[in-house]
Amino acid sequence: MWILFVLPLVAVALLCAPFIMCAKRVKAGKSAKPAFIGNLSIFGGTMLTGLILSIGKVVAFAAEEGSAKAAVTTGAGLGYLAAALSVGLSCIGSGIAVAAGAPAAIGATSEDPKNFVKALIFVVLGEGIALYGLLISILIVNNLGG
Repeated sequence: MWILFVLPLVAVALLCAPFIMCAKRVKAGKSAKPAFIGNLSIFGGTMLTGLILSIGKVVAFAAEEGSAKAAVTTGAGLGYLAAALSVGLSCIGSGIAVAAGAPAAIGATSEDPKNFVKALIFVVLGEGIALYGLLISILIVNNLGG
C-alpha cells in the first residue's frame, strides 16, 4: 500500500529535478536548453509509463468482468481524445490571442484611459475562444455518455 504513496512522489521529484537544474543554469548565465530537453524526456517517459500501467489495469478489469461494456471502446477513446484536443488547442489559440491583444490594450490605455473598455473587449474576445473549446468538449463528452 505504501507504493501508492511513494510512486507519485517519485514522479513529481523526477519532473521537478530538471526545473531546478534549469534555474541553476540560468542563474549561472548558461543556456537552459539541455535542462528543458531533459525535462521533456522525463515527462514523456513518466506519462508513457502511467499510460501503459493504466491500460493494463483497464484490460485486466475488462477480462475479469467478462463483459464488453466494461472495456473502453475505441470510439469512446477517440471521443475523449477529441474533447481533450478541443480544449487544449482552443486554450493555446486563446493564449496566442491574449498575448497579442493584452499588451496592445495596455499601451492604448496608458495613452488614453478612455480606451480601456474598447481595449478590454479585444482581450475578452481572445479569451472567448477557450470557452468555445470548453463548450464543444462538454458536448462531446455528453454525447459519449448517452
